Amino acid sequence: MNRLRMIAVATIIATLTVFSGTALSDQSKVGAIAPLTDLYDTVWIRSEDGSVKSLEQVADDLSQFDVVFFGEFHGHSGIHLKQMQIFAALQQRNLNMTLSLEQFERDTQELVDLYLAGKIGEKVLQEDGRGWPNYEQSYRPLVEFAKDNSLPVVASNAPKQAVICMSKEGPEFIEKMPMPDRLWVAKELHIEEGAYLDKYRSFIENSSTHGPNKKDPDDTGKSENCAAIDAYTASHAAHTDSGKTDDTVALMAGKKDHMADKAGGDKKEHMTAADSGKKEHDSGAKMGAGGDMAKIMQAMIMKSFSSQVLRDDTMAESIAMHLQDNPGRKVLHLDGNFHSASHLGTVERLKLRMPELRIAVINPIAVEDNKAPSWTDEDLSTGDYILLVKQVPEMFICETRELEFQMKTIKKRMGNKCVYSE
Repeated sequence: MNRLRMIAVATIIATLTVFSGTALSDQSKVGAIAPLTDLYDTVWIRSEDGSVKSLEQVADDLSQFDVVFFGEFHGHSGIHLKQMQIFAALQQRNLNMTLSLEQFERDTQELVDLYLAGKIGEKVLQEDGRGWPNYEQSYRPLVEFAKDNSLPVVASNAPKQAVICMSKEGPEFIEKMPMPDRLWVAKELHIEEGAYLDKYRSFIENSSTHGPNKKDPDDTGKSENCAAIDAYTASHAAHTDSGKTDDTVALMAGKKDHMADKAGGDKKEHMTAADSGKKEHDSGAKMGAGGDMAKIMQAMIMKSFSSQVLRDDTMAESIAMHLQDNPGRKVLHLDGNFHSASHLGTVERLKLRMPELRIAVINPIAVEDNKAPSWTDEDLSTGDYILLVKQVPEMFICETRELEFQMKTIKKRMGNKCVYSE
């Protein structure tokens, strides 16, 4: 594994630790369903028989379960709309519903309760409660519905600081946590081998092959896209800062020459340019001199996986404690779909704690063709219901910009400090 691919893998690891939503599989089965015309457009599919269902039919079915996991692609408008709709529909059928959120951390539970009781304002909840940046657009409707109907909201996730420490130090970090902080994460972690770890490894390794190290048959086209962006940047700079015009144009010309070399197949020069500016900071350089790349990478994956599991076990324990303290309640839990797809992750960890629970999973599937939405048997296996949704816009067209983003992500993650190690 060369250094550039390690950058791609490290970026996947860093990103998955924070954002756990992922699209799944290629589509092949076409149902008699209309095109998805906008991002709010979705289709419910019952996995048992592949039939299309209405919201009311889905709610009737899911109302029989104790806990419903609704996996999401964070920030997808259509998914968040359906989460609100299914929460309201379930509450109509079961007045004793509870909303559980990955998006609030367990140590902020008191603030969440104070907000629901009308004793603090929303700004305090967001600032002191460390609400996600998309809280207002994505989660406010559900929290307000809970507040208006006097329903509990469980702040279920592990604190970010604990997750950062776990990703840097591994499972042994837990023993260092002082009280009362130790109470904010699960008492027991399940980091053993199994289907979930296999899935985690596969996701990281397969995703890394789609990074800048993979030869793209349309490399020339991507180079042209980068050149177009460079030309725009140079033109914009010329209009906004005339004193730097010559330098900017020269920089853009240099980048254009670089992209031409890259399109011709000279990956080595691209890799050198990418690494030269961050030699001291790039862990890949240190790893390259350290010996066995595969062992180093597996160690990175296991530390990252332990931080993922810290979230899973903490969310599972939070839900279990709420149900044990409040017999008869039913729970709708929202999380990034990697945490719950195929009844793995948080779902299997909740089952370990409360085997008697009836648990259902809703998993989103981003369709390949919006005009002819379809799915596979593999998609159906990821949940009791799948929700077909429209693809969000592609994040990058220019490969160079994607690499720049990866570098920034790694630098930011590496800058995170474990507060318990200081």
